[in-house]
Parts: sequence; C-alpha cells; structure tokens
Amino acid sequence: MGHGIAQTFAQKEYSVTMYDTHHSILEKAISQIQSNLDTFIEAGVETEESIKKVLSNIRISLDLRSAVKYAHFVIEAAPEDLMLKMNLFAEMDRYAHEDAILASNTSTLPISKIGKKVIRKERLIITHWFNPPHIIPVVEVVRGEATSQEVFEISYRLLEKIGKRPIKILKEIPGFLINRVQPAMFREILSLLELGVATPEDIDLGIKGSFGLRLAVIGPLQTMDMGGLDLMYKGMKYLYPFIDRSIEVQKILGKKIERNELGLKTGEGFFQYEQKEALAQYRHSKERDKKLLYLLKTFSE
Repeated sequence: MGHGIAQTFAQKEYSVTMYDTHHSILEKAISQIQSNLDTFIEAGVETEESIKKVLSNIRISLDLRSAVKYAHFVIEAAPEDLMLKMNLFAEMDRYAHEDAILASNTSTLPISKIGKKVIRKERLIITHWFNPPHIIPVVEVVRGEATSQEVFEISYRLLEKIGKRPIKILKEIPGFLINRVQPAMFREILSLLELGVATPEDIDLGIKGSFGLRLAVIGPLQTMDMGGLDLMYKGMKYLYPFIDRSIEVQKILGKKIERNELGLKTGEGFFQYEQKEALAQYRHSKERDKKLLYLLKTFSE
C-alpha cells in the first residue's frame, strides 16, 4: 500500500520520502511504482516524460528521523499490528515537526489506540486507502477522540487536492465503513459456498456481472431509492432470517489455511494460479489495474 500512496502524491508533484527499515523493501517499492507507471502509460494516463518527473519526486530513507523531520503530512502504512503501529507513532511524534499531521492507513484499528503513546493527539488522523491505492479514488478519513477539526478538514482537503474522493467517517468504530460492509458480503459468500449453492466461478461471475457492475454507477442507497423503499423493506423482511448471522469465521476458510491454500501467493485459494508467485502476482495486478483505470474514467465522469 505504501508505494501506491507515495506514487499518488508524487504524481501530483509533491515531494515524498518513503521510509522502511530494509533497503530491499524500498528498492522493491520503487520497482513497483515504475511498473504502475508503465501501466499508466499503456492506459494513456501518463507519458514517458511525465513519469520521469514523478520518480524524481520520490526519495527513500532508512532513517525515520530524517524521513519525517520536514514532512507536513506523514502516512504510516505498516502491517496491522497494534504494538508495531503504537511504537512507530511514538517515534514519529518525537521526530516530526510540531505542526505535522500524523496519519495511519490502518484498515480496522482506532487511531485513539494507535496513538496511545503520542503526546500531540490532536494531530492524529486515519486516512484509509484501498488497494490499489494509486487507482481507487475513495479514501476514508476517520477522526479520533482527540483529533482537531482543523486536522480533520486539512486531511480531507489534501486528499481532494491529489484527486481522491475522500469520505468523512463521523464515528470511530472498528472497521470504519467499507471494511464493515465487505466482511458482511464475504460472510454470506462463504456460507453459500459451504452450503454448495454455487461454485466459486459462478459466485464471482454472478456478483461481478450484476450489482458489482452497477455499484460503480449507482450506490446501494440509491439502488434502494430506485427500487422503492417499501418493496425493499418487504424483500429484506422475508430474506433476513435466511441470511448467515454467525459471529465465527466459516470453516471453509480455516480448512483452506490449514492446507496452505492461501490464494495467489501459494498458487491456490478458491481458484488455481501459476506456481511462480511473483510472475502470477505481476500479471494479475497488471490486468486488474488496466481494467480499473478503464472503469475509473466512467466513475470520474
């Protein structure tokens, strides 16, 4: 996620410093950005000349102090490990300028917990990006208990300035907005698989070729309005008792993990993939990004 976020700012002519403790990870990040930009060239979004400028806006650092010392806006994109993030934020708070905004890209954790060791809690915010961050327009902006209104508004406007479509999350709850809706769908899909209602192929095709296609144009609440809230109410009242309401993750997923069928990275998940992990991930991400860039043109109109 970090490299895609850095790329987005660099494309809008901001100077960006990427930090990590391992040089190999930073080298890989630059390589991924180059690959992303090549895809943008193929899609007509960037030119050979413009990507040179983008890459010149990015530097790398193995030293956190120097990476954040002069930064106005710092985004953490570390793994979802609370203690790791807490310690990282404590360090960023110590090294960053007193007016710097410290943002987390966490997908589930509240900023009030992440920033527990931070002194300037009013400078904390969550900006939750979605994969691939250099393409997906929406970013959730989540304020913490102590986040100032100024920091909330500055973060929102900055995201707008770099071409994103930020949404304000007005309450700090686990998962925020999108990552509460997605698992609800995943839970029902896994339940349908366990019940043998349909194959993985037909489930994915069914969703992509129906409401999945429609959602980029008409949102779920607009869909309800268009269908008629009275009719929606009747349909929901009938179906709700049959929809999975379990609080435990379905066994089908646990069994996949036990068999090391972890998806693309192991060559098999619900589908089978090429055994060469790096090549498979490269091809799938390239294909995905080209299609998303095409859809983004429609979404932006």
